[in-house]
Amino acid sequence: MLGRIALANVVSDVYAVGALEIDEIKLVCSAPTEFSDEERDIVVPIIIKGFQDAAAESKSRVKIGSIALNPWCIIGGIATAVCHKSELIMPYYAQVGDSLVLTKPLGTQLATNAFIWMTEESDNWKKLTDKLSKSDIEKTYVIAMESMSRLNKSGAELMHKFKAHAATDVTGFGLFGHADNLAKFQKESVDFEIHTLPIIKNVVQIAELLGRSAKLLAGKAVETSGGLLISLPAENAQGFCEEYEAVSGHAAWIVGRVVAGSRTVKMSSNPTIISAE
Repeated sequence: MLGRIALANVVSDVYAVGALEIDEIKLVCSAPTEFSDEERDIVVPIIIKGFQDAAAESKSRVKIGSIALNPWCIIGGIATAVCHKSELIMPYYAQVGDSLVLTKPLGTQLATNAFIWMTEESDNWKKLTDKLSKSDIEKTYVIAMESMSRLNKSGAELMHKFKAHAATDVTGFGLFGHADNLAKFQKESVDFEIHTLPIIKNVVQIAELLGRSAKLLAGKAVETSGGLLISLPAENAQGFCEEYEAVSGHAAWIVGRVVAGSRTVKMSSNPTIISAE
């Protein structure tokens, strides 16, 4: 699963500009120095297999370089696509009146951390047990794992059909950070207003129990291998969401709108929260 998530994360930047065919992916990998030779020889090939299996879904080939030793297990890579400009949706052309659509839920960091805290029986886990069971945390973890390992290819394909004007993938800097970066580079003087946050089931409650709600509800929680945030004509947004669910089996949500402004992001102080399963 680690390998699959890494591949999905690597190719998201390509899909975010509407490129659909990836020519080559170079794998970057390191094995933890704390592993024994036996552990390394068993675990690392399994991680690489997950990466290759996900690459096969994207119909791209993987070039494996040398595998280094490192205190941390690292897996990632570089995705390359050669395209004509007409095949791309450059991320500069959001228009006043557009809707903002998000194709994966938020909350992956807390969802996965909660599972680790549970397995380690840490102090944070003890705080969660007042309101949440092991079954709750396991379900939340499964939702997060599926989301992180899902390719953004379907979203990229539908960006063309529904005439998207701009997009970015949401990962390390969270929803707010990536929306802010996208807004800064728009050709038109626009603002992005975000009014809805789809968040993995139970994560809002996890945040409340740990005193971390402010960051989560401000869209500033760290994400891994998140979805595409897409600016597209408002009249096409609902159709995009419906077709995305039909082809992927998962929801997409209208989370905001584009208004006249000064290339900034405005988060609602009281956003609509959707529990995503």
